[in-house]
Amino acid sequence: MHTLWKGALSFGLVHVPVKMFAATEEKDISMRYIHKACTTPMSYVRKCPTCDREVEWEEISRGYEYEPGRFVLFEKDELDSLAGEKSKEIKILDFVDLAEIDPIYFQKTYYLGPGDTGANAYSLLLESLRQTNKIGIAAVTIRSKGSLAAIRVIGNCLAMETIFYPDEIRPAQQVPNVPQEAKVNDKELTMAKMLIDQLTTPFDPSKYRDEYRAGLLEAIERKIAGEEIQVAPEAKRTNVIDLMAALQASLEAAKPVSVPTQPSDAAGDKPKAKRSSKAKAKEQVSS
Repeated sequence: MHTLWKGALSFGLVHVPVKMFAATEEKDISMRYIHKACTTPMSYVRKCPTCDREVEWEEISRGYEYEPGRFVLFEKDELDSLAGEKSKEIKILDFVDLAEIDPIYFQKTYYLGPGDTGANAYSLLLESLRQTNKIGIAAVTIRSKGSLAAIRVIGNCLAMETIFYPDEIRPAQQVPNVPQEAKVNDKELTMAKMLIDQLTTPFDPSKYRDEYRAGLLEAIERKIAGEEIQVAPEAKRTNVIDLMAALQASLEAAKPVSVPTQPSDAAGDKPKAKRSSKAKAKEQVSS
Protein backbone atom coordinates (compact mmCIF):
# COMPACT_ATOMS: atom_id res chain seq x y z
CA MET A 1 0.00 0.00 0.00
CA HIS A 2 1.11 3.55 -0.72
CA THR A 3 1.56 5.77 2.35
CA LEU A 4 -0.71 8.82 2.03
CA TRP A 5 0.25 10.61 5.26
CA LYS A 6 2.60 10.30 8.21
CA GLY A 7 2.00 11.79 11.61
CA ALA A 8 0.79 10.95 15.09
CA LEU A 9 -2.47 9.94 16.69
CA SER A 10 -2.88 11.50 20.13
CA PHE A 11 -5.25 11.09 23.05
CA GLY A 12 -4.50 12.91 26.27
CA LEU A 13 -0.71 13.11 26.49
CA VAL A 14 -0.20 9.86 24.57
CA HIS A 15 1.22 10.16 21.03
CA VAL A 16 1.01 7.20 18.66
CA PRO A 17 3.12 7.50 15.48
CA VAL A 18 0.99 6.29 12.54
CA LYS A 19 1.01 6.00 8.75
CA MET A 20 -2.18 6.49 6.77
CA PHE A 21 -3.28 4.25 3.89
CA ALA A 22 -6.38 4.35 1.70
CA ALA A 23 -8.81 1.64 2.84
CA THR A 24 -10.93 1.73 -0.31
CA GLU A 25 -10.35 2.16 -4.03
CA GLU A 26 -12.57 3.41 -6.80
CA LYS A 27 -13.44 0.79 -9.40
CA ASP A 28 -15.02 3.21 -11.88
CA ILE A 29 -14.04 2.65 -15.50
CA SER A 30 -12.36 5.77 -16.87
CA MET A 31 -13.72 7.13 -20.15
CA ARG A 32 -12.23 9.87 -22.34
CA TYR A 33 -14.24 12.37 -24.37
CA ILE A 34 -13.58 11.69 -28.06
CA HIS A 35 -14.13 13.90 -31.12
CA LYS A 36 -16.42 11.73 -33.29
CA ALA A 37 -15.16 13.17 -36.58
CA CYS A 38 -11.54 12.04 -36.11
CA THR A 39 -11.67 9.88 -32.93
CA THR A 40 -9.11 12.14 -31.20
CA PRO A 41 -9.25 12.42 -27.40
CA MET A 42 -10.34 15.88 -26.27
CA SER A 43 -8.00 17.95 -24.10
CA TYR A 44 -8.84 20.65 -21.59
CA VAL A 45 -6.88 23.89 -21.49
CA ARG A 46 -6.68 26.41 -18.63
CA LYS A 47 -7.43 29.55 -20.62
CA CYS A 48 -7.98 33.11 -19.41
CA PRO A 49 -10.85 34.70 -21.39
CA THR A 50 -9.52 38.24 -20.72
CA CYS A 51 -5.91 37.60 -21.79
CA ASP A 52 -7.04 35.11 -24.44
CA ARG A 53 -4.18 32.69 -23.76
CA GLU A 54 -3.37 29.47 -21.91
CA VAL A 55 -2.37 29.95 -18.26
CA GLU A 56 0.33 27.93 -16.49
CA TRP A 57 -0.17 26.55 -12.96
CA GLU A 58 2.37 28.94 -11.43
CA GLU A 59 0.23 31.88 -12.59
CA ILE A 60 -2.87 30.62 -10.81
CA SER A 61 -4.04 31.48 -7.30
CA ARG A 62 -7.29 30.72 -5.48
CA GLY A 63 -10.11 33.20 -5.05
CA TYR A 64 -13.45 33.50 -3.24
CA GLU A 65 -16.25 35.37 -5.05
CA TYR A 66 -17.87 37.44 -2.29
CA GLU A 67 -19.87 39.53 -4.80
CA PRO A 68 -20.59 38.87 -8.49
CA GLY A 69 -17.29 39.53 -10.29
CA ARG A 70 -15.40 40.52 -7.12
CA PHE A 71 -12.87 38.17 -5.49
CA VAL A 72 -10.49 37.98 -2.55
CA LEU A 73 -7.32 36.07 -3.50
CA PHE A 74 -5.32 33.51 -1.50
CA GLU A 75 -1.93 31.99 -2.23
CA LYS A 76 -1.21 28.37 -1.43
CA ASP A 77 0.99 29.15 1.58
CA GLU A 78 -1.78 31.29 3.08
CA LEU A 79 -4.29 28.44 2.80
CA ASP A 80 -1.75 25.95 4.18
CA SER A 81 -1.08 28.13 7.21
CA LEU A 82 -4.81 28.42 7.93
CA ALA A 83 -5.29 24.66 7.60
CA GLY A 84 -2.40 23.77 9.90
CA GLU A 85 -1.21 21.04 7.52
CA LYS A 86 2.23 20.95 9.11
CA SER A 87 0.90 19.84 12.49
CA LYS A 88 0.58 16.23 11.25
CA GLU A 89 -1.55 15.25 14.23
CA ILE A 90 -4.81 13.36 14.58
CA LYS A 91 -6.06 14.61 17.92
CA ILE A 92 -8.76 12.53 19.63
CA LEU A 93 -11.19 14.90 21.34
CA ASP A 94 -13.75 12.48 22.81
CA PHE A 95 -14.64 8.79 23.01
CA VAL A 96 -18.19 7.76 22.09
CA ASP A 97 -20.24 4.70 21.13
CA LEU A 98 -20.28 3.91 17.40
CA ALA A 99 -24.06 3.37 17.50
CA GLU A 100 -24.48 7.05 18.40
CA ILE A 101 -23.20 8.21 14.98
CA ASP A 102 -25.67 8.14 12.11
CA PRO A 103 -24.12 6.68 8.91
CA ILE A 104 -24.93 9.92 7.04
CA TYR A 105 -21.90 11.49 8.74
CA PHE A 106 -19.31 9.09 7.32
CA GLN A 107 -17.21 10.13 4.29
CA LYS A 108 -14.09 8.07 3.55
CA THR A 109 -12.18 5.33 5.36
CA TYR A 110 -8.41 5.16 5.88
CA TYR A 111 -6.30 2.52 7.57
CA LEU A 112 -3.80 3.69 10.19
CA GLY A 113 -0.72 1.51 10.47
CA PRO A 114 1.89 1.86 13.23
CA GLY A 115 4.74 4.26 12.56
CA ASP A 116 8.41 3.35 12.58
CA THR A 117 8.33 3.76 16.37
CA GLY A 118 5.61 3.49 19.00
CA ALA A 119 4.24 0.01 18.19
CA ASN A 120 3.40 -0.53 21.87
CA ALA A 121 1.31 2.63 22.06
CA TYR A 122 -0.47 1.63 18.83
CA SER A 123 -1.38 -1.79 20.26
CA LEU A 124 -2.46 -0.22 23.54
CA LEU A 125 -4.93 2.17 21.88
CA LEU A 126 -6.24 -0.55 19.56
CA GLU A 127 -6.92 -3.02 22.37
CA SER A 128 -8.39 -0.29 24.62
CA LEU A 129 -10.90 0.67 21.92
CA ARG A 130 -11.74 -2.97 21.26
CA GLN A 131 -12.40 -3.87 24.89
CA THR A 132 -14.38 -0.72 25.70
CA ASN A 133 -16.38 -0.83 22.43
CA LYS A 134 -15.67 2.86 21.96
CA ILE A 135 -14.48 4.98 19.05
CA GLY A 136 -12.52 8.22 19.17
CA ILE A 137 -13.79 11.48 17.67
CA ALA A 138 -10.74 13.32 16.34
CA ALA A 139 -9.71 16.48 14.52
CA VAL A 140 -7.41 16.05 11.51
CA THR A 141 -6.16 18.02 8.52
CA ILE A 142 -5.77 16.20 5.21
CA ARG A 143 -4.70 18.00 2.01
CA SER A 144 -5.18 21.43 3.59
CA LYS A 145 -8.73 20.66 4.71
CA GLY A 146 -9.71 20.29 8.33
CA SER A 147 -12.12 17.50 9.16
CA LEU A 148 -13.65 15.53 11.96
CA ALA A 149 -12.84 11.82 12.06
CA ALA A 150 -13.85 8.65 13.84
CA ILE A 151 -11.03 6.37 15.05
CA ARG A 152 -12.13 2.74 15.36
CA VAL A 153 -10.89 -0.83 15.10
CA ILE A 154 -11.24 -2.97 11.96
CA GLY A 155 -9.81 -6.43 12.48
CA ASN A 156 -6.42 -5.88 14.09
CA CYS A 157 -5.94 -2.44 12.56
CA LEU A 158 -6.85 1.09 13.57
CA ALA A 159 -9.02 2.87 11.01
CA MET A 160 -9.97 6.50 10.56
CA GLU A 161 -13.25 7.55 8.98
CA THR A 162 -13.56 11.21 8.04
CA ILE A 163 -17.00 12.53 8.96
CA PHE A 164 -19.00 15.60 8.05
CA TYR A 165 -19.42 18.51 10.43
CA PRO A 166 -23.02 18.94 11.67
CA ASP A 167 -23.61 22.09 9.58
CA GLU A 168 -22.67 20.11 6.45
CA ILE A 169 -25.63 17.76 6.92
CA ARG A 170 -28.84 18.98 5.34
CA PRO A 171 -31.89 18.58 7.62
CA ALA A 172 -34.27 15.84 6.47
CA GLN A 173 -37.10 18.31 7.11
CA GLN A 174 -36.05 20.14 3.92
CA VAL A 175 -37.13 17.18 1.76
CA PRO A 176 -40.43 18.17 0.09
CA ASN A 177 -43.68 16.25 0.61
CA VAL A 178 -42.41 14.14 3.51
CA PRO A 179 -45.41 13.42 5.80
CA GLN A 180 -45.12 14.89 9.27
CA GLU A 181 -46.72 11.81 10.79
CA ALA A 182 -46.72 8.34 9.26
CA LYS A 183 -50.25 6.96 8.87
CA VAL A 184 -50.43 3.36 7.71
CA ASN A 185 -52.98 0.57 7.55
CA ASP A 186 -52.45 -1.96 10.35
CA LYS A 187 -52.88 -4.99 8.06
CA GLU A 188 -50.49 -3.54 5.48
CA LEU A 189 -47.97 -2.78 8.22
CA THR A 190 -48.18 -6.36 9.53
CA MET A 191 -47.59 -7.80 6.05
CA ALA A 192 -44.74 -5.37 5.37
CA LYS A 193 -43.04 -6.43 8.61
CA MET A 194 -43.52 -10.10 7.66
CA LEU A 195 -41.91 -9.41 4.27
CA ILE A 196 -38.96 -7.66 5.92
CA ASP A 197 -38.59 -10.59 8.31
CA GLN A 198 -38.55 -13.11 5.43
CA LEU A 199 -35.96 -11.09 3.51
CA THR A 200 -33.72 -10.52 6.55
CA THR A 201 -30.34 -12.27 6.36
CA PRO A 202 -26.84 -11.80 7.79
CA PHE A 203 -24.85 -9.22 5.84
CA ASP A 204 -22.54 -10.92 3.34
CA PRO A 205 -20.78 -8.32 1.14
CA SER A 206 -19.44 -11.03 -1.18
CA LYS A 207 -22.92 -11.69 -2.59
CA TYR A 208 -23.16 -8.18 -4.08
CA ARG A 209 -21.42 -7.08 -7.27
CA ASP A 210 -21.31 -3.99 -9.46
CA GLU A 211 -23.53 -5.17 -12.31
CA TYR A 212 -23.01 -1.98 -14.31
CA ARG A 213 -19.21 -2.21 -14.20
CA ALA A 214 -19.28 -5.92 -15.07
CA GLY A 215 -21.58 -5.23 -18.02
CA LEU A 216 -19.46 -2.30 -19.19
CA LEU A 217 -16.26 -4.37 -19.08
CA GLU A 218 -17.99 -7.10 -21.09
CA ALA A 219 -19.20 -4.54 -23.63
CA ILE A 220 -15.67 -3.10 -23.92
CA GLU A 221 -14.26 -6.56 -24.67
CA ARG A 222 -16.96 -7.19 -27.26
CA LYS A 223 -16.32 -3.87 -28.97
CA ILE A 224 -12.57 -4.58 -29.04
CA ALA A 225 -13.43 -7.88 -30.72
CA GLY A 226 -15.53 -6.01 -33.31
CA GLU A 227 -18.93 -7.18 -32.09
CA GLU A 228 -22.01 -4.98 -32.08
CA ILE A 229 -23.70 -4.17 -28.78
CA GLN A 230 -27.38 -5.09 -28.69
CA VAL A 231 -29.35 -2.81 -26.38
CA ALA A 232 -31.96 -4.77 -24.47
CA PRO A 233 -35.46 -3.25 -24.45
CA GLU A 234 -36.48 -1.70 -21.17
CA ALA A 235 -38.57 -4.06 -19.08
CA LYS A 236 -42.16 -2.97 -18.68
CA ARG A 237 -43.17 -2.20 -15.12
CA THR A 238 -46.70 -2.40 -13.86
CA ASN A 239 -47.89 0.28 -11.49
CA VAL A 240 -49.48 -1.74 -8.71
CA ILE A 241 -52.41 0.18 -7.27
CA ASP A 242 -53.48 -2.45 -4.73
CA LEU A 243 -50.81 -2.27 -2.01
CA MET A 244 -52.20 -5.33 -0.19
CA ALA A 245 -51.98 -7.38 -3.39
CA ALA A 246 -48.39 -6.26 -3.93
CA LEU A 247 -47.45 -7.22 -0.36
CA GLN A 248 -49.16 -10.60 -0.66
CA ALA A 249 -47.41 -11.34 -3.96
CA SER A 250 -44.08 -10.31 -2.46
CA LEU A 251 -44.61 -12.59 0.54
CA GLU A 252 -45.45 -15.53 -1.74
CA ALA A 253 -42.33 -14.90 -3.83
CA ALA A 254 -40.13 -14.65 -0.73
CA LYS A 255 -41.35 -17.92 0.81
CA PRO A 256 -38.72 -20.70 0.92
CA VAL A 257 -39.35 -23.60 -1.45
CA SER A 258 -41.04 -26.44 0.44
CA VAL A 259 -40.18 -30.07 -0.35
CA PRO A 260 -43.35 -32.23 -0.31
CA THR A 261 -43.08 -35.97 0.26
CA GLN A 262 -44.81 -38.86 -1.52
CA PRO A 263 -46.74 -41.42 0.53
CA SER A 264 -45.24 -44.89 0.82
CA ASP A 265 -46.37 -47.27 -1.96
CA ALA A 266 -45.70 -50.43 0.06
CA ALA A 267 -45.36 -51.36 3.66
CA GLY A 268 -41.88 -50.75 4.95
CA ASP A 269 -40.92 -48.45 2.05
CA LYS A 270 -39.64 -45.04 3.04
CA PRO A 271 -41.48 -42.09 1.47
CA LYS A 272 -39.55 -40.55 -1.38
CA ALA A 273 -39.16 -36.80 -1.59
CA LYS A 274 -40.42 -35.22 -4.76
CA ARG A 275 -37.74 -33.11 -6.36
CA SER A 276 -38.72 -29.57 -7.17
CA SER A 277 -38.10 -28.11 -10.61
CA LYS A 278 -35.35 -25.95 -9.09
CA ALA A 279 -33.56 -29.02 -7.73
CA LYS A 280 -33.82 -30.75 -11.12
CA ALA A 281 -32.41 -27.69 -12.83
CA LYS A 282 -29.48 -27.59 -10.41
CA GLU A 283 -28.73 -31.25 -11.11
CA GLN A 284 -28.75 -30.60 -14.85
CA VAL A 285 -26.38 -27.66 -14.45
CA SER A 286 -23.99 -29.57 -12.18
CA SER A 287 -23.94 -32.59 -14.55
